Amino acid sequence: MHFFCKLVAPRPTFGLDMTEDESRLMQEHAVYWREWLAKGNVIAFGVVADPDGVFGAGMVQFDTIEAVQSFTAGDPTIKAERGFSFEIHHMPFGVVTA
Repeated sequence: MHFFCKLVAPRPTFGLDMTEDESRLMQEHAVYWREWLAKGNVIAFGVVADPDGVFGAGMVQFDTIEAVQSFTAGDPTIKAERGFSFEIHHMPFGVVTA
């Protein structure tokens, strides 16, 4: 099954004013997602430049919503408890090309 994951930052200005510590956390986040990309669960991910506040977007494939929730719970941004959260949405008609 395919899912859209939206990483919501702790504040709308995050993309403009992140601290050095937050920048390091975002680097850890990218490494985590790249690891899952190599495993085949992450299809694509990146930053969306929304004028109302940047956010992270990822498309993933897992067998269950519980597996996606476990994956996002393991994300360094969530484990750090710094105000980040994920919105997860099932994509019932997701298509992946090889």
